[in-house]
Amino acid sequence: MESLTGVGETYGTVASQAKQMAADEINATGGVNGRRIELVVEDSQCSAQGAVAAYTKLTDVDGIKIILGTSCSSAMLGAAPLAEADGVILFSGLASNPDIANAGDYIFRTQISDVQVGIDTGNLLWADGIRRLATITESTDYAEGVRRTSVAQFEQRGGEVVAAEYYGSDITDFRTQLSKLFDAGPDALHLAPQSEFSAGAIIKQARELGYDGPIYAETISVGTTALEIAGDAATGMKAITADLDPDNPKAQEVLANFRQRYDYITLPWHLGSAYDNVYIAAECLKQTGDDQDADGFRDCMYGITWSGAIGNGYSFDADGEVVGLSRLVVEVLPVAQREGERKYRVLGPAPKP
Repeated sequence: MESLTGVGETYGTVASQAKQMAADEINATGGVNGRRIELVVEDSQCSAQGAVAAYTKLTDVDGIKIILGTSCSSAMLGAAPLAEADGVILFSGLASNPDIANAGDYIFRTQISDVQVGIDTGNLLWADGIRRLATITESTDYAEGVRRTSVAQFEQRGGEVVAAEYYGSDITDFRTQLSKLFDAGPDALHLAPQSEFSAGAIIKQARELGYDGPIYAETISVGTTALEIAGDAATGMKAITADLDPDNPKAQEVLANFRQRYDYITLPWHLGSAYDNVYIAAECLKQTGDDQDADGFRDCMYGITWSGAIGNGYSFDADGEVVGLSRLVVEVLPVAQREGERKYRVLGPAPKP
């Protein structure tokens, strides 16, 4: 289940394509215990309603017991109670809302929880001398999770949120809301979007209004589409994001193969996370030998340690949360310096208290 339409279309599509590439690779080398992997793909539409419909089709019609997805937190939180009640695996490479950690015993993810994103963002803001913050947030579970945890850590350090605005996913003109935020005299603007399209538009419109202060954001805001829309307006923006290690040969191999196959790259970490999910699933299917054995698959997930595109030696804790991965601080480069999927420079880990 991925968001092949809706506000999460860009990363849902790249995740779905990465999964298909991984499945094709596995099948080309003999499959799982001599059997081919077949991906049955449904569009979760980046919404709880869409995810429930996709889940119902996959389980009731197709008899699926192991679901890789979803792209969006709203979709994950919508489908997770059904999966937990039915004893169906729900394994996401992208959904990051903190509440997913409490979703149940059959729920796993390689995406890092927004709890850590918020801690890192709040610490970064404070270390950079930001004391008065304005926030603009898309009204979705993912975006609110980023805002909530970031603000909590920033306020814990002593910062103050002087203005806050929310917007619906159908909004394209943010000038009125941005003007209200800037009238409050913030030291910085924090952006929490669900879609790359809104992220790019907000950054661009903020600069067009004459705002020349710092902008802070997260993974979606440094996606290829977002930065293409924002152009030079995004130069210097800082974000807390997961990134593929340039020194990890597997990560670079996956990127090269994806680029050759699909002729584009966006959100490399999301791509790598989705890719790893298929290989992890294949390993657990090798152990169980049965795609209907969700309990055996679950037990395999709790015991597995994996090295792949997104990192080496990571595993899952008792809540199905990934352990052994971390995010970094990045700064967006000027347009003239953006090459390939490298649109920003890595500044290093987020500062600690």
